[in-house]
Amino acid sequence: MIKKRVFSGSRPTGCLHLGNYLGGVKGYLALQDREDLDCIYSIVDLHGITTPYEPKKMQSKIREVVLDYLGCGLDPKKCHLMTQSQVPEHIELAYLLGTIYPVSRMEQLPTYKQKKIENPHYINVGLFYYPILMAADILVYKAELVPVGKDQLPHIEVAREIARKFNSMFSHVFPEPKAFETQGTYIPSLLGFGKMSKSIKGSFILLTDDLKTIEERLAKMPTDSGKGEILPKEGGAANLLVLVELFMGKKEREDNEKKYLGEGIRYGELKEKLAQAIYEELKPIQEKRKYFENNPELVSKILEEGRLYCSKIAKQTLMEVKKAMGLV
Repeated sequence: MIKKRVFSGSRPTGCLHLGNYLGGVKGYLALQDREDLDCIYSIVDLHGITTPYEPKKMQSKIREVVLDYLGCGLDPKKCHLMTQSQVPEHIELAYLLGTIYPVSRMEQLPTYKQKKIENPHYINVGLFYYPILMAADILVYKAELVPVGKDQLPHIEVAREIARKFNSMFSHVFPEPKAFETQGTYIPSLLGFGKMSKSIKGSFILLTDDLKTIEERLAKMPTDSGKGEILPKEGGAANLLVLVELFMGKKEREDNEKKYLGEGIRYGELKEKLAQAIYEELKPIQEKRKYFENNPELVSKILEEGRLYCSKIAKQTLMEVKKAMGLV
């Protein structure tokens, strides 16, 4: 059976949060179980250095993501885990692809504009080049499926455009990758607006949080009086009901919606129940994560096996690209 290849990556921001888990990792788990797919999941540390970071903490943050991946159930017997910078072909291919793609297209991307706003004193060439490197991450493995959230869809389109342009200018080397939108791609923030994000303090729950920490985080979630004539469509109360459905079920949400329109919701009690439900889902993840945390040599072995597997594919692709471009 010829398997389609899947590639996706996470920046090394340390421990993952619920948004990462429900919006990304759960999708990874579903894909790794499919026999028709060959999945590669990466910690994209080269992307991580395009925004302010602490070099001394980089390796520990990479390891935290790997531990969370393994704790959530990513299985090295079913998929391949690797660190982006350990396969240098990513960078070399990115440069080659950058020679055929227009600057004007990069300047139009909403993510680049947003990052400039977020870090006005850290606008670097690497940040501008981010989508080209992301395209190289995907194309170096000739990946056909890329599990991403909606905010990354413009970057997938860049990868598709680059693949088409390269194939038309030289020879057909790359398949056009397609975005695979996982279920639950948008997980609301605890702040009442936007989505969960590690870059926004107080907006997230980490996969490593204990019950007390989860209770404390939810307790700070803004709400209203708990009663009204119409259901809230935005804000803390609306986000809370979304989380209730995700972790306690649709019926529980519907019951609380009826209370909102009737006698009212007691948010303190609801938040305690929700905290318990979240913790019950995270508890087995934390236990499995602890096993790998206590076996660092095993984790290093998994990453090295992933590097060797990916390096072989990347070298072959790069040679095809160089031949097509007349460089060898």
